[in-house]
Amino acid sequence: MQKVSSTRAFARIAPHFIPAMDRAVHRLTRGKVMLSAQMLPGVILTVKGARSGLPRTTPLACMPEDGGRWILIGSNFGRPGHPAWTANLMKHPDASISWRGKDIEVRARRLEGAEREEAWQAVLKFWTPYATYQARVEREIRLFRLEERRSR
Repeated sequence: MQKVSSTRAFARIAPHFIPAMDRAVHRLTRGKVMLSAQMLPGVILTVKGARSGLPRTTPLACMPEDGGRWILIGSNFGRPGHPAWTANLMKHPDASISWRGKDIEVRARRLEGAEREEAWQAVLKFWTPYATYQARVEREIRLFRLEERRSR
């Protein structure tokens, strides 16, 4: 599957059917199943739109970390532009995710510098096709760390 997901054909086709399929199955199973999570762990991210301020919901692959944290990778399947959800998180870092059927309030932080490099190396070990995606584009793929917001 990693080999297939690294191809340009996959990058052209996948963005059109994987998110729609994930949204439908997620809704039908009341948040318990995401088909793409059979390949990689995934979340459903809900964040305000950067320009509209309206809630935007996007199924995304993620790299779970310990302690209620997740890394989101703005690879956009190795296509040239940054995915819209990255701009949304940069403007509105307070968001929510659906993770394994549970709704969780999170705060996003864009990773930069040495922290980004350390996370990037972990991401490449986790799913090697991200290296192919990065090689295909001139932009630096954005990484975000989501941390669970706990009630005080």
